[in-house]
Amino acid sequence: MSGENLQQLRANISRRKLLDAIFAIIGLLTILVAVLTLLALIIRLAIDGSSRLDWQFFTSFPGRKPEEAGILSAWIGTSLVMLVTLVAAIPLGVASGIYLEEYAQKNWLSALIEINVTNLAGVPSIVYGLLALGLFADKLKLGESILTAGLTLALLVLPVVIVTTRESLRAIPNSIREAAYALGTTKWQMIWDHTLPYSMGGILTGVIVGLSRAIGETAPLITIGALTFIAFLPESPIKGEFPFISFEWLKAPFTVMPIQMFNWVSRPQPEFQFNAAAAGVVLIAMTLVMNGIAVYLRYRFRKGVKW
Repeated sequence: MSGENLQQLRANISRRKLLDAIFAIIGLLTILVAVLTLLALIIRLAIDGSSRLDWQFFTSFPGRKPEEAGILSAWIGTSLVMLVTLVAAIPLGVASGIYLEEYAQKNWLSALIEINVTNLAGVPSIVYGLLALGLFADKLKLGESILTAGLTLALLVLPVVIVTTRESLRAIPNSIREAAYALGTTKWQMIWDHTLPYSMGGILTGVIVGLSRAIGETAPLITIGALTFIAFLPESPIKGEFPFISFEWLKAPFTVMPIQMFNWVSRPQPEFQFNAAAAGVVLIAMTLVMNGIAVYLRYRFRKGVKW
């Protein structure tokens, strides 16, 4: 190589390093701006709502007087709705992802299903509310209940869980499958004992993303008839007599934290704005706790599985 070509090569390498450094700085600044903006909003929310965060706020029903109003029915309603969503969406989503990736034949039908599932992940949430209103509330006669709300949000979460399950399974090297088959395992044994444990970290990441979206949704729940004011609790799932478990709470009317916050924000009194801020802090805390549990489970799965 001549000296002129060598000098040109060094100049190109220097220019590319400079461009890489500029891109890294721009990316870092973008992340810092986003994180600092989010942190400022959370701090402002915490400052506005800190005066209302006490035991009475958690154990009182909403009311006309802002200093006496609480979120008892809202946080219990949110917890029960998310429980139904969790139970309905995760097993069905993971099973669907396993079937599409491991069992379904690679033909036009599976490609069509894959395209539709991917598109469903971007459908506006109000569309799921209209679907649930016609299917669950009217056709299946489930009414405006916690069960209807949980199934509605499960439909919202389902495409995300299916897509992340498929991507997680697809990332597992074929050598793992071939080694399992070489030991004489069946297809299901290979999936259950090998590919599924290895992919569980990615699957839980999808579950985190889906549930984080679902816990803050209001449009589909308002569509199916969530109440903006409720001063009673659903029936307890634990009974004093046999069989000690009741499912009547699934049929109960409900409200959730985002709807309660919207109700308070729409009030003209400034005291209700502080209540809404306090409810926002609680909602963020519930989301962080839920995500923290999922992150811990993901860490345990990844720690227990060795490549």
